[in-house]
Amino acid sequence: MSATLDGKVALVAGATRGAGRGIAAELGAAGATVYVTGRSTRERRSEYNRAETIEDTADLVTAAGGLGIPVPTDHLVPSQVSALVERIADEQGRLDVLVNDIWGGENLFAWDTPLWEHDLDDGLRLLRLAVETHAITSHHALPLLLRNEGGLVIEMTDGTAEYNRDTYRVSFFYDLAKTAVLRMAFALGHELGPRGATAVALTPGWMRSEIMLDHFGVTEESWRDALKDSPHFCISETPFYVGRAVAALAADPEVSRWNGQSLSSGGLAQIYGFTDLDGSRPDAWRYLVEVQDRGAPADASTYR
Repeated sequence: MSATLDGKVALVAGATRGAGRGIAAELGAAGATVYVTGRSTRERRSEYNRAETIEDTADLVTAAGGLGIPVPTDHLVPSQVSALVERIADEQGRLDVLVNDIWGGENLFAWDTPLWEHDLDDGLRLLRLAVETHAITSHHALPLLLRNEGGLVIEMTDGTAEYNRDTYRVSFFYDLAKTAVLRMAFALGHELGPRGATAVALTPGWMRSEIMLDHFGVTEESWRDALKDSPHFCISETPFYVGRAVAALAADPEVSRWNGQSLSSGGLAQIYGFTDLDGSRPDAWRYLVEVQDRGAPADASTYR
């Protein structure tokens, strides 16, 4: 990608791995200065106890052509988020893109377990990590973002508004968390639009994150080996695909046309013309509705 975001400053909150890492790297490829935050550093791991770190993500940003700046931050702690934003203001004097990608709930929900049987502490912790963190971060970051016209806020979730409206998503807590984030973008659109900024919700498709690849026991190079056990994984995409969606939105001078809306990586690829790393354009949410949810045989040939 050409350096269309030179001089722009982004904060990717929750950039240790997965979508956040892919987004940060692609913003860097477009020339942006990117602050990457999370709880996993080279000196200290989060409760995930995984090897990925925010320093590694920042290095990817810089290697891609931007400037990656790692800042350890627990987005459940308002004082830490306030200090982060103050640092960005002191060092850059502006914030052009805020990506709320904080999540942290993979180990906290139980599939197809009703509310009254679900571990309550885990469920409430999930909601705090997935919803409260976004509100805290926006509360502190939006005054800086609004200093300049044209700021962009992206609320990362799982599922489009249309899909999540009609589909039960795994568990009460997971469903509530992902739907709440969609509504956040809608509400922020009403609050930011009249003030010259834009807010959208964005979902990747079935993403080949580090955790997902580990779940299937494959690597990015061997991911197709997982199809024998999960054939619909054929529609999957890399985290860089949604990263390219974010970079395209951030570079669009008419991004306000999307204000308050729910968007997907696959849908935006058809509009902006970007591809995944392999040159394909997977459209996962159309595939889920038209193939997987109808019980049809796995075949992504017309959806990539």
